[in-house]
Amino acid sequence: MTLRTKFILFAVFIHGLLLALAFFLLQHNKFMFLGMELLIIISAFVSFQLYRSFFKPLLLIRAGIEAIRDKDFSTKFMAVGQQDLDELVNVYNRMIDQLRHERVAQAEKHFLLDKLIQASPAGIILLGFDNQVESINPAAERFLGQAAPSLIGKHVSQLPETWARELKDLPTGQSTTFRISGIWTYRCHRAHFLDRGFQHYFILIEELTEAILQNERQAYEKVIRVMSHEVNNTTGAINSILGSLGFYTAQLRPEDQEDFTHVLQVATDRNTNLSRFMANFAEVVRLPKPRKTPTDVHLLLQNLQRLLRPELQRRHIQLRWQLAAEPLVVELDVQQLEQVLLNILKNAMEAIGSDGEITVATAASPAQLSITDSGGGIPAEVQANLFTPFYTTKAKGQGIGLTMVRDILVNHGFGFSLTSENSQHTTFRIRF
Repeated sequence: MTLRTKFILFAVFIHGLLLALAFFLLQHNKFMFLGMELLIIISAFVSFQLYRSFFKPLLLIRAGIEAIRDKDFSTKFMAVGQQDLDELVNVYNRMIDQLRHERVAQAEKHFLLDKLIQASPAGIILLGFDNQVESINPAAERFLGQAAPSLIGKHVSQLPETWARELKDLPTGQSTTFRISGIWTYRCHRAHFLDRGFQHYFILIEELTEAILQNERQAYEKVIRVMSHEVNNTTGAINSILGSLGFYTAQLRPEDQEDFTHVLQVATDRNTNLSRFMANFAEVVRLPKPRKTPTDVHLLLQNLQRLLRPELQRRHIQLRWQLAAEPLVVELDVQQLEQVLLNILKNAMEAIGSDGEITVATAASPAQLSITDSGGGIPAEVQANLFTPFYTTKAKGQGIGLTMVRDILVNHGFGFSLTSENSQHTTFRIRF
């Protein structure tokens, strides 16, 4: 029963008693009856005024509650001239102003935070209570290689293979660092925050590739510089001595002159090859910044086909084309990307050996190029080290081919991957 109902019932009961008393006086004293009637009228008037005074603030409070319930913080009340009620109105209006200011401040902070998350170079994955992806920012989309609509609602274990393996059992407050495709290095940290009394979890993804490559490049640049200095000084002195020894050839017996000349030539050639060997390493260090121009990738591939045709025919390797219908025009450095594609195609031919096929495919949306060979695939332990400087599985390899490919593509800002989709095929994919 509401307070209003109780008050009305009480007023009705009291005035009912007064009416009964007035009826009793009517039988004995008419003058007292008239006085009682006047008293009842005055009592009813006073009760009505008290009712308005008591319940008007309640009506005001109820209207304020409804406004707050509807999250309408723009409604304010006017003073009515009653001191108690005006104090209540003032308190309510101040409260509404404060709530409105807090709401605006929270909305602005939320808007700013959302903008920061969207623009952040670090990937951010917001998780629900059951480790489902609730939100993901553009940086995380780029790292995972999938659009947000295809990821939202998925469990962490349903993310792309490497990500799922590394993140599904990552404890809160802990970090993990891992590599993808042997080149892209990421550090992921799992943490939580409180929102309206509940814990919400998120994963912060930081790409370390550029920093690691920079440190790596500085390290082997110093090593190569020292090695080149020592080798060039040594070979220069040796070549000078060998050249001087050539003047004594005529003083030898005729039967010894040919062997002596041959030995000198072998030593000179070995020194020349050693200098060239070091020069190849130095080329990786001195890689210039790309000078990008609009280039048709299809035309570039056709030019390389003419260059490699004799080698393809000798090895009995068939080159299959699956090119996009329209020209694939990309801003790139022609000479550098030509070196990249040449290196990839030569690696594919060496992986095949003979009697195989290489498939070159392009797509316009998204713009990308893939080169797939039937060379038998790459073992998992080799894949993790493919882009490591000086790492090679070839007997006479230097381990700088894929390093140069990596640096050129990173400098261009192109994404890439080298994967064995099964035990028979290997695909190098470039995303322009």
